[in-house]
Amino acid sequence: MVPCRARGKDIEIAMNHQRHTQVDKPDRPGERPVRPWWRWWAVGLSTVTGLALTAVGVAATPVGDTIGRALPAVDAPEAPTGELPANSRRDESGAEEGKDDGVRGETGKGDADHGERREGRPVPCDPDRLIAEIVRANAGGGAVLDLAEGCTYLLTADLGGAGLPAVTAPITLTGGRNTAIERAAAVDQFRILAVNAGGDLTLNQLTITGGHAADGGGGILVNTGGALTLNHSTINRNIADVLGGGIANNGTTRVRHSSVERNIGNQRGGGIFSAGPLEIVQSHIDRNTADLGGGIFESDSSVTVKGGSIADNRAQAVGGLFVSGGIGTVTGTRITGNSAHSDGGGVRVGLGGQLALRWVRLTDNTALSGLAGGLFIEGDIGGGSYVVVEDSVIRNNTAMAAVGGGILNAGQAVLRRTRILGNRAAQGGGIYNSGTVSLAATKVVDNVAVTDGGGVVNDGGTVDLNIATGTVVIKNRPNNCLNVAGCVG
Repeated sequence: MVPCRARGKDIEIAMNHQRHTQVDKPDRPGERPVRPWWRWWAVGLSTVTGLALTAVGVAATPVGDTIGRALPAVDAPEAPTGELPANSRRDESGAEEGKDDGVRGETGKGDADHGERREGRPVPCDPDRLIAEIVRANAGGGAVLDLAEGCTYLLTADLGGAGLPAVTAPITLTGGRNTAIERAAAVDQFRILAVNAGGDLTLNQLTITGGHAADGGGGILVNTGGALTLNHSTINRNIADVLGGGIANNGTTRVRHSSVERNIGNQRGGGIFSAGPLEIVQSHIDRNTADLGGGIFESDSSVTVKGGSIADNRAQAVGGLFVSGGIGTVTGTRITGNSAHSDGGGVRVGLGGQLALRWVRLTDNTALSGLAGGLFIEGDIGGGSYVVVEDSVIRNNTAMAAVGGGILNAGQAVLRRTRILGNRAAQGGGIYNSGTVSLAATKVVDNVAVTDGGGVVNDGGTVDLNIATGTVVIKNRPNNCLNVAGCVG
């Protein structure tokens, strides 16, 4: 079909009952403020005391038991060994996965909507008709709307904070090749869509672009009681002055086989800010920007990521994924090329947060002037964060101005069958620990520190290498360990 662009007329619609509630502000009651790094540094590295591990086997250690109970179950491999199984596959961009590192990705099963298109009401390439159809669908208890293929629905009017009516019923918008909904240039700033309580919005094969919200959700805002599902869709080049450049989620959001890219969240969550359940399957959260949490900022809720990538995001602190006080599970995902000006280039787990990483490639992330190039696990007196890493590769991450090139742990961590390779820092090139960390069948090799502890540095915490399981710490420069029992060289 011949692509077309339609320009909306300024129209008035009685929508006062649908005005969008604003996204929660960062300092709303009950939300834990993010601590400045220097407060963590003063408390975490100086005073956090490790929990003594009482047995050689990781499964029998107190920290292993604690994390095992707290985190979602992670199935053990059929035949655990000191070596990771090799697996070679290509992701959607054609890049080869796992060839060198031996990390297995997870293949998505596909969503039910793809290939089972429901017939809906056709919507011509006219934004005013799209607005009218959404109003009609809300009033009628929901609808499936088929948008014109090759059409950009160009929005010009601010309808209570968004260019389209707030969704308050189950509504599906299905596009096709080159179907987009976009805010026009040189008009008032507004987001594209909002989903209010009772609303359940599904987007199939659509691009949402050009939104700009003064509060949260530059592209889409999901309010409490609302739900959003993206299938084979793109959220790109949206801006939020506060939270969630692409998406701000206070309800429930599912992102499947989609991309959230090149969005800006001026405070938290360049790609996605989420204070409700968030599921991301075989999707790409790439090249987003924020002050805190360039890719994803998860706040006191849950986030599940399967496959896909969190890549090339930028932030003042925490370039890729920030799990702030909630529960996260990441499986078969590439977390790569993210950068933070200060702390946490790739992933940060905040106080009270829990994270399980399995078959993950955490590679080439950078903390330019702060701590933890790859993985930053916070800690504090009276409680910290809990992390399990299994069958993963942590490689080529850097924190050259500070400590913890691969991992900085001040909480509690268990590493199983994982490779920590080629990371660099001023001190603790592979691991810098001031909490409790247990390694099993894990290799810490070819990491570099400028001053001391190329492999592992222990600063007042507890490190259990579990050598009997096959853990090795070798070929690190200028030495393998500092203050680590059982480590040679």
